[in-house]
Amino acid sequence: QVQLVESGGGSVQPGGSLRLSCAASGLVLDDYAIGWFRQAPGKEREAISCISSSGTITDFADSVKGRFTISKDDTKNTVYLQMNGLRPEDTAVYYCAYHAYCFEEPAMYGYWGQGTQVTVSP
Repeated sequence: QVQLVESGGGSVQPGGSLRLSCAASGLVLDDYAIGWFRQAPGKEREAISCISSSGTITDFADSVKGRFTISKDDTKNTVYLQMNGLRPEDTAVYYCAYHAYCFEEPAMYGYWGQGTQVTVSP
């Protein structure tokens, strides 16, 4: 059974940093792409970035380019999202999801983790 577990969220001040983790079980990252998404209250789920099975990175959200970095450790079967320079508008629930390939459209992903809350406020 596939399971994705996000962790690392929390409350930080603007300009702060967090590193989110997406720990996968029941699948091997060598075979699947993992995408990071976020959803703020009242807004649609937004694709942030995706890393393919081979490690190719696709960034989707212009608002986070230069601040957020996706990476993975295949030995730990875990994907990370390093978030620097956090802003209040980054406040959202952050999710990871898997698929054979990277897609921007959230509806393409069939399985989601439970999410982790990130709150950025003074």
